[in-house]
Amino acid sequence: MSDNEKSQKPEEVDTPNAIENSTELNENQTLESTSNAEEETVNSVEDANESAESEAIENSTKTDDQDEVLNEIDESNAEDAEDEGNKDRHKIEVKEYDTMSLEALAIELERLVATEKIQAIRNHVNSINSEFKQKLQTIIDEKKEDFINDGGNEIDFYFSSPVQKRYKDAYKVYRTKLNEHYQSLEKNLKQNLQDKLAIIEELKGLINVEENINTTYKHFKDLQERWRNTGPIPRDKYNNAWNSYHHHVELFYDFLHLNRDLRDLDFKHNLEKKLLIIERAEELSKDDNVMRAFRELQELHKMWKEELGPVGQEHREEIWERFKAATKIINDKRHAYYQEIDKVYEKNLEKKLEIIEKIKAISATGCKSHGTLQKKIKQIEALRESFFNAGKVPLKLNEKTWAEFKEAVRTFNRQKNSFYKDLKKEQYHNLQLKLDLIKVAEDNKESDDFETVTPLMKKIQSEWKKIGHVPRKDSDKIWKQFKAACNYYFDRIHAKRNAASTEQVEAYHKKNEFLNAFKDLKLTEDKTKGIELIKEKIKEWHALGRVPQDKRYIDAKFQKATDQLLSHLDLEKIEAEMIKYENKLDVLNAADDDHRNLDNERVFIRKKIDEVKSQINQLENNLQFFTNVEDDNPLVKEVHNNIKLHEESLELWKSKLRKVKDLY
Repeated sequence: MSDNEKSQKPEEVDTPNAIENSTELNENQTLESTSNAEEETVNSVEDANESAESEAIENSTKTDDQDEVLNEIDESNAEDAEDEGNKDRHKIEVKEYDTMSLEALAIELERLVATEKIQAIRNHVNSINSEFKQKLQTIIDEKKEDFINDGGNEIDFYFSSPVQKRYKDAYKVYRTKLNEHYQSLEKNLKQNLQDKLAIIEELKGLINVEENINTTYKHFKDLQERWRNTGPIPRDKYNNAWNSYHHHVELFYDFLHLNRDLRDLDFKHNLEKKLLIIERAEELSKDDNVMRAFRELQELHKMWKEELGPVGQEHREEIWERFKAATKIINDKRHAYYQEIDKVYEKNLEKKLEIIEKIKAISATGCKSHGTLQKKIKQIEALRESFFNAGKVPLKLNEKTWAEFKEAVRTFNRQKNSFYKDLKKEQYHNLQLKLDLIKVAEDNKESDDFETVTPLMKKIQSEWKKIGHVPRKDSDKIWKQFKAACNYYFDRIHAKRNAASTEQVEAYHKKNEFLNAFKDLKLTEDKTKGIELIKEKIKEWHALGRVPQDKRYIDAKFQKATDQLLSHLDLEKIEAEMIKYENKLDVLNAADDDHRNLDNERVFIRKKIDEVKSQINQLENNLQFFTNVEDDNPLVKEVHNNIKLHEESLELWKSKLRKVKDLY
C-alpha cells in the first residue's frame, strides 16, 4: 500500500439501514457466538496498534522527490482545510497589478475588501500592496529630489496625496477585518482540533467494546459524520490528525473482517467513487485550460483523501498508480504552461530592457532648451507607460529590472532638475529686471510731464517684452503690477485728451463762425485804424483756443483771409509780413509747451539768417569777377538786385528774431 493510500478517508456508504440490510444479520444473533474470534482479533490489533500507528505517521512525513506535485497538492489542501473560505482564492481574478496606476490599485483593493471573503484575498492584497508601495516610493523619491534641487532642506520634505490616504484607509479596513477573522478562527481551530482528537480516541475504543456489531458499525459511521462536520483545524496539525484518523479507520476495517460483508460493501462503494475520480482526472488531463484542470485536480485529491475510505487490498496499488499517472500528465502540462509563461516573461524582459536603453539614450543627449526638454519629458512619460504595460518578467529578475528602470528615470530627472535649476537662476535675474521696470512705472505714473514720460513709458514696455521668463509663481503677480502702473498713466493721458478734445471741438465751431464773419470784414480807408482792427481780430481769434489736430487747416484759412485784408491797406512788404508773423508767434506762444515751439522757431530763424548772410557773401564775391565791367551790365545789375533782395530778407529775419526774443 502506498503512503497516500494509507491516509485515505472512508466515506459513509448510502445509509446505515441499507448497510444493515445488506449484511443480512439476524437480530437474534449475538456477540456470544463470535466472542472468541473477536477477542483474538482485538488482541492481534492491539499488539500491532502502537507500531502501525507510529509507522503510518512516520511515513506521512517522508518526502518523495518523484511525487513533489502530490506534496504541493496536499499543502494547498491543508491550507484550505485551516480556513474553509481560503479555497475561494482560486476563483478570484488575479489582475495585472504591475500595469495599474496608484488610483487603480486603491480602487481594486477597496473592491476586494468590500465584495470578497477577507481570508480569500490575502495573496491578492499582498501583490497589490507590494506594487502600490513600490510605485509610491518612486514618486516620493522624485518629489524629494525636486524639492532638494529647489533649495529645500531634506528634513523639511513632506509628501502626501489623496490616493495615498484612500489606499491607507482601504488597507486599514482589510487589516481590521483580517484580524477579527483570525481571532475568531483561532478560537474555533483549537476547539475543532480538540473535537477531532476526541473522535480519534473514540475510534480507538471501538475495537474494545462488547456490543452488537451493527451497533458498533453505526457508532463508527456516526464518528465519520461528526469528523466531516467538525470545522477546520490548524494547518500544522492537519496532516498528523488526518493520518492518525485514517490509521484508526483502517484498524477498524481490519477489525471488521469478522463481518466481511460490511467491509466489502464499503470497499466496493469506495472503489466505485475512486474510479469516478480517476476517470475525471483522466478527462482533465485532456483539458486545454491547464490551471483550471489543476485546481479541480486539487479538489479530486481532497475528495480521495478526505471523503473516501480504503478499497480492497487487491485494488489499492492499481488505482493509486492510475490516479498518479493522470495527476502526472496534468502536472506536466502545468509545468509546460509555466515554461511558456516564462518565455512570455522573457520577451517582456527584453521589451523592458529596450525601454530602459531608450530612456538612457534620451538622457545622453542632454538638455539644451525648455522646448526640447518638454518634448523629452513627454517621451519619457510614454516610455514609462510602455514599461508598466509590458507585462511581468521572470521573478528572479524583477527587482533588478525595476532598479535599472528607476535609475534610468532618475538620471533623466537629475538632468531635468539641473537644467531648470540653472533656468531658475536666469528667471530670478529676469525677475529683478522686471521689478526695476515696475519701480520706474510706479514712480512716473502720477507725472504730468506727458511729453517726457510718455516716451519713457513706451520704452519700458518694449524692454519688458525683451526680458525672458520669470518664475511662474511671480509671473502673473508682477505682470499685473506693471500693467496697472502703465494703464494708470495712460488712462490719465486719455482722460486729459478727452477733456481737451471737447473744448477743441467747441473752439473749432466758434472759429468757423468767426472766420465767416472775418471774411466779410469792411476796413476804413484809414490805414492805421485798419491795422489796429486786424490785430484786434487776430487776438480774438487766438482767444477762441486750439482746435483738434485734424481741424488745424482752419488756422491756414484765417491766415489767408488776413493776408487778403492786409493787401487792401497798401502796407510795406516788411510791415505786412511782420503783422502776419506776429499772428504766428501768438499761435506758438499759446501752446502749452514751456516755450519749446518758440525755441524751435528761434533756432529756425537763426539758421535762416546765417543762410541769407552766406548767400549775400557769395553774391558779393561774385561781383569780384566783374571788376572791369560797367555797372549797367545786365549781369552786374542782376547781382546787385539779388544782393538787395537778400539784404531786405535779412532785415526781415532779424526783425522776426527780435519779436521772438521779446516773448521770453
